Amino acid sequence: METLILVCVIALLLFSMILLILSRYKKCPSDKVMVIYGKVGNNKDGSARSAKCIHGGAAFVWPVIQAREFLDLTPLSISVDLENALSRQNIRINVPSRFTVGISTEPAVMQNAAERLLGLKLEEVQELAKDIIFGQLRLVIATMDIEEINTDRDKFLEAVSRNVEGELKKIGLRLINVNVTDISDESGYIAALGKEAAAKAINDAKKSVAEKDRDGSIGEANAHRDQRVQVAQADSEAIKGENAAKMEVAMSNAARREKEAEALKIATSAEKIQAARALEEAYAAEQQAEVARAAREKATQEADIIVKTEIEKRKLELEAEAQAEQIRRKAKGEADAILAKMQAEATGMQAMLTKQADGLREIVLAAGGDPDAALRLLLADKMEDLLRVQVEAVKNIKIDKVTVWDSGENGQGKTATAGFVSGLMKSLPPMNELFDMAGMNLPSFLGSDKKEETEKPAPALSPKETQPETAETK
Repeated sequence: METLILVCVIALLLFSMILLILSRYKKCPSDKVMVIYGKVGNNKDGSARSAKCIHGGAAFVWPVIQAREFLDLTPLSISVDLENALSRQNIRINVPSRFTVGISTEPAVMQNAAERLLGLKLEEVQELAKDIIFGQLRLVIATMDIEEINTDRDKFLEAVSRNVEGELKKIGLRLINVNVTDISDESGYIAALGKEAAAKAINDAKKSVAEKDRDGSIGEANAHRDQRVQVAQADSEAIKGENAAKMEVAMSNAARREKEAEALKIATSAEKIQAARALEEAYAAEQQAEVARAAREKATQEADIIVKTEIEKRKLELEAEAQAEQIRRKAKGEADAILAKMQAEATGMQAMLTKQADGLREIVLAAGGDPDAALRLLLADKMEDLLRVQVEAVKNIKIDKVTVWDSGENGQGKTATAGFVSGLMKSLPPMNELFDMAGMNLPSFLGSDKKEETEKPAPALSPKETQPETAETK
């Protein structure tokens, strides 16, 4: 009895567990999206998922840690009467339209709907979608002209659908349909465009009627012309047939005579061809014999000439190589000699300059390290040579006779004769100019430039010196 009770209790527990499991297995209708929220797992990046969306199917909802709600897929029809929307031409227009939207069944968009629309009523979802549609519709109209909106409706609807649907997906909705009714504007621009189109259609119809009348008149005239042309063509064909018959008879006679002449020509040509062919064969045999003989003689002569030419060519090449080697050795010897000579001259020059530098160093040391004193020693040694050069400049001047007409003193207190002799002496280069040309300054112990002395201020006179001369002071 106890065992039976225990079995019944276990069976009851199992039955209760099965009922609980069956009650938590939820099915999703086809017109709804089941959103399971709570602890539903993690995303691929490891973050916790906010909800799990299921459309068409069933899923087990764990008690306590999970719950579920439904999103209605019923389409929402939204009337959007947009007024005073500013177009790209700065013309305000009215665009009455109707949009049909609904919750999307795409996985990513369903997730957005579960996060943003779960728990909202259809009226609230409709108002939210309407606000988004108003903003995007104004944006699209602002980027288009009235002509594009009014005439190219497909382009306008495509732009509206692209912009609106992109924004609706962010909250989990999708755009099902867009229907735009008559577009109007306050300035009457669209009405003017309609009148222009109507007037154009009427003018095109009148033009078409006139063109059809013109085509009828032209067709009648063309029919009369074709009648006359066809009659003339029939007469021409009859005359042409008669002439063709006569031509056929003449051509037949001509062909007969041509065939007879051709047969005679063929017979005569055959005889002459056979005779010419016999002569040609004889000439060809003689020519082949002559060609063979000429080829044999040519080969013999070419062999003799080629052998001699090759020998001469090799001989000239060997002589040229020997001569080139001799020239190269001679040039190398001359180059080595020039190099040795230049190296010897450079060595001598270096030694001379070294000795000269050592001598100058000894002179400076002998002068106590004073460069000016050393320069004075060098000038004292060369003074005689410098004076000799100045004397040599006027030594060989020959003056046989000098005639002087002296007119007395000039403004400087000198006679003409004295001025001549003074100028002659000045023609010699002074010693200070010689130093200037050599890039040196004249030492102070040899004198200074006269100009520098004249530029110095005169010494002040004493009171005694400034008094006028008297007979006693004189």
